Amino acid sequence: MKTRCCVAGFVAGLAAALVLPAAGQVELQLELPLASFNIVVTAGVAAIPVPLTGRPGDPKEGGKVVAGRRLGNCLSCHEIDALREEEFHGDVGPSLDGVAGRWDTGTLRMIIVNAKKVFGEETVMPAFYRVDGLNRVRPEFLGKPILTAQQVEDVVAFLATLK
Repeated sequence: MKTRCCVAGFVAGLAAALVLPAAGQVELQLELPLASFNIVVTAGVAAIPVPLTGRPGDPKEGGKVVAGRRLGNCLSCHEIDALREEEFHGDVGPSLDGVAGRWDTGTLRMIIVNAKKVFGEETVMPAFYRVDGLNRVRPEFLGKPILTAQQVEDVVAFLATLK
């Protein structure tokens, strides 16, 4: 029992060290395990009404995740006028302009976590906070979500500004 406690403490310390980089270093994020959440279905639409973290989302950071080609990469499929300075907006998915008027934050959170729960199995939008039931995952990414729980909240906060 004591060994598990020490191992858990070591893992937590390691995770903290990886998430809090020294100046000039690249940030590496480790999140163990995924935050738990409840899905609520109202009128046939799934939502996650409660945030995944205890810290509110930051719209500015969410905009960085949305535009980041190595993070959310949302612009590869969607157009967003608020990010017009970014190059190469996609047209595979719908424009995200006005998305906050179409979906509440709980539904936006569900779409980011696992869009199939809202749009059905046919959607090509990836699940950004899921690690099971995925196809063709490269070995180095097995068991890792695309985004952290806080990044999901930041993206939701950004999308909530798009009215």
